Amino acid sequence: MGIGYLQISTRKKLIPTVEQELIQAHQTTMIAKGTDLLIDANRSDDMTLMFNLLARTPTGLQELCRAFCEYIKKRGRVIVMDDTPEKDKDKDMVPAMLDLKSKTDDILQHCFRNQSIFKDAAREGFEHFINQRANKPAEMIAKFVDSKLKTGNKEVTEEQLDNLMDRLLILFRYIHGKDVFEAFYKKDLAKRLLLQLSASVDSEKLMLQKLKTECGSAFTARLEGMFRDVENSKEELSGFEQFSGHPSKRTPKASSIDFAASILTHGIWPTYVPSELTLPEEMNMFMDAFQQFYVGRHSGRKLQWLANLGQCRINATYATGKKDFQVSQMQAVVLLLFNDLNDLSFDEIQKATKIETDELKRVMASLSHVRMMVLNKSGAPNVISVHDSFSYNPEFKSKTFRVKINAIQAQETPEEEQKTQEGVFADRQYQVDAAIVRIMKTRKSLKHALLVAEIYKQLRFPVTPNDLKKRIESLIERDYMARDREDQTLYNYVA
Repeated sequence: MGIGYLQISTRKKLIPTVEQELIQAHQTTMIAKGTDLLIDANRSDDMTLMFNLLARTPTGLQELCRAFCEYIKKRGRVIVMDDTPEKDKDKDMVPAMLDLKSKTDDILQHCFRNQSIFKDAAREGFEHFINQRANKPAEMIAKFVDSKLKTGNKEVTEEQLDNLMDRLLILFRYIHGKDVFEAFYKKDLAKRLLLQLSASVDSEKLMLQKLKTECGSAFTARLEGMFRDVENSKEELSGFEQFSGHPSKRTPKASSIDFAASILTHGIWPTYVPSELTLPEEMNMFMDAFQQFYVGRHSGRKLQWLANLGQCRINATYATGKKDFQVSQMQAVVLLLFNDLNDLSFDEIQKATKIETDELKRVMASLSHVRMMVLNKSGAPNVISVHDSFSYNPEFKSKTFRVKINAIQAQETPEEEQKTQEGVFADRQYQVDAAIVRIMKTRKSLKHALLVAEIYKQLRFPVTPNDLKKRIESLIERDYMARDREDQTLYNYVA
């Protein structure tokens, strides 16, 4: 109100003095004490007021920008480095990061007017904390995407899912080790495709397109190959139906059995170790016929059956009515043994099926769990021992006609997680080796420090100086390069 009667010459001198004494002199304290408090309490009006006040000083916004970046780093580090011993605490990591991103985006839009320096500060903060814990955030983002693309996720509409995928890709953009995300995403996508767990093929392809736009066609080449294999498998099955050697054309009993096979191109899908499994005659009859059909159609190709990925649907008849069991191939083989015998020991089942001990324990646990009880078991409930015996349960009850018991196939075991991580590590070693050889082949001779700097420019993932040193030593041992005799810090390429 008082400014109106001040002369222009007075006002020009007075306002900077007032801003200096009332704002700039206190801005460091204001920012240090107010930034975190106002953001945490969602006091956007007060945050806007502080922004407007600090905009009147020469360095106010720069200081606020640094404080905003530090806020994101501190809050983000708590999310990704949470040492709480609570089980599966990491599952809350991605939702917490999304919440933090939404909060900071709101602050940027409503309080900081989307100014570029604050956007850059937010990007720096997220990129810093999300890479503080190597590999885990990338793994958890991939698993979170998997949970949202699976059948049964009915909590969001297609439009909401599309929006969520865009938000997740922003987090993905901050990750340095994108190969970790790719490895876990590929493993989970394979299960969704092979076990028919995808909620929507359109959503799967949309996510794939988003990844392709973000990272390029090289990143998604193998993922796209998996979809091609699924489509090609349908064509192969259509041809098999017309095959003269089809079991249903030779054996009337086979006409009641439906058979399907997925043909996976080696090198495109995750690496699967074949499991030994003794199959019933009916299953072998179809598999042998399909092998004959496929090899005859594609000369030079070879099929390897993966029993641990197989699925079956078995009809069962109880006094209360019929049931349709959706089971894994291993579960099916075990259940079919009880068509002829009411009681079998763990050892007898293993001898009949040849299933490995730990895998058979998982299978028997799923069939005799107190919530399912397809089979009765001796001994402690929900704990499988090699000394247990199992029997047919005539009192089995379920409210639904179709009973899904093959959930164990979709679950990730600790061994699978470790195998995926080891695969990423092995691939990184090959990429580091290839980068070093490319550089040395071009430069011929190079100092250690310069070589390390060149390697960092070429790699898409983080790597420690100690790991680089190990790869260099490995290449020296394999005669790809050699240390200079006069200068041990100089490397020479060996042609």
